[in-house]
This record gives sequence, C-alpha cells and structure tokens, in this order.
Amino acid sequence: MRQSNSYIIIFSIAMTVVVGGLLSLAAVALKPMQKIQVELDTKKSILKSVMTLSGTENVTEIYNNRIVSLVVDAQGNEVSETKGGDPVIAENVNIKKEFKKKADERIFPVFKFVADGDPNKVEAYILPIYGNGLWNNIWGYIAINPDWNTIEGIVFDHAGETPGLGARITEEEVQERYKNRLLFDQNGKLISVQMVKGEGHPEAELGSHKVDGMSGATLTANGVNDMLYNYMSYYLPYIKKNKK
Repeated sequence: MRQSNSYIIIFSIAMTVVVGGLLSLAAVALKPMQKIQVELDTKKSILKSVMTLSGTENVTEIYNNRIVSLVVDAQGNEVSETKGGDPVIAENVNIKKEFKKKADERIFPVFKFVADGDPNKVEAYILPIYGNGLWNNIWGYIAINPDWNTIEGIVFDHAGETPGLGARITEEEVQERYKNRLLFDQNGKLISVQMVKGEGHPEAELGSHKVDGMSGATLTANGVNDMLYNYMSYYLPYIKKNKK
C-alpha cells in the first residue's frame, strides 16, 4: 500500500528520535567502560617501554607495584597542584592538549619504573613524547636508564600513518632498534637519536645516535626524529637536576 508523504516524514522523524536516543543512551552508558579501557591501554604502553607483556598479566597490579609518577613543569620543578589548587596527577595529564600549548607553559609527566618491592630504587625513567607524523599526530613513551643517557626501550603509536610504511613505527622490530642508543654525547650535549633515511644500513655504520630507517617513510621518520629531540629538550631541565 502506498503511504502518503506526511506519513513517511513523520515516520522518519520518529525513527530518528528513537535511534538517536538509543545511541545517546549507549554512549553515556559505555563512557565509564571506555575511560577504564583508555586508562588500561595507557598503562600497558608505559609498561611495554620497559618490559614484555604477554597479555595475560594483571596490568593494573603491575603498574601500581612498579610505577611511581610525578609531574614537572618546563623548568624541571615538580608540580603538585594547578593554579586553582587542584591536584595534578601524572596519569591524568592530557599530552595531546599540552602539546598545543607553548612549550614553556606545558606540564610533563614522569613515570619511574621502580624495583619490585623497593619503590626507592629506580630502574628506568619513562617519559611521554608527542609530535607530528606525515598525516597526523604520533606519540609514544621512551624509557631511559637511570644514567639518563641510555635508552632502555621505546614504544610508538600514531593516528594515521600509512600502513606498511610510516605505520611501521608501531612494529616491535622498529622499536627494538632504539634500545641501548644514547641521548647525549661525551660532553653531555643532547644529540638524541635520529632515524636515518633508507633501510638496510649496517649496524656498524649507525653508531650510538642513529637507527636504521624505514623504506618509503622518510617523512614519518623525520617526525619521529623531531618528536624525540624536542621532548628530550623539554625534559632537559628535569634531567639536569636529577642526573648524577
């Protein structure tokens, strides 16, 4: 039976209201679970910079036992509360939002990976990093030995790099290249670690401050290089205060 135009319009409006309402209710109901999952993913990324996770561990328990966190400002001073008096918690600092501020106005989380059973023995410092890739933002965590020079591990992630090319920064094999590379030269000058152009360079040619590149992903590699150097620069005041 053919329906009138007014019937079709009223039916469409009613369906839009019903379906829209159901989607809104679902979004509100799922928001707490989404928040928990985001927090869990963040803790996994922090831990993966210093240890291998099989996927069966209690990540929250490991994180609570092994991570001691704090927040510093651009001058390397520890920050405990906002100008309004609210507490500043490292896990709640939105690195993406901080990235949009001027560097001297940002705050920077520091995650200490401590010995099991001894919260005063730091085994690595884990620092968030954030920057621009070829198509969108890239980010990650770099774990540094207590000597504040040797890279213990690194994890990268991205919002939209090219699959098979720039997106390879998430591959374990690429991230493993950074292990044991050095951030500073013999005179204490920040050099950071540069991903070179092209792939297949012999390890002996790369030295302490370079890693092999990714074929066809030079611009993403440049973004990674800038991100690493810039964030080590931002953390430099804190590093100088704590480097022995």
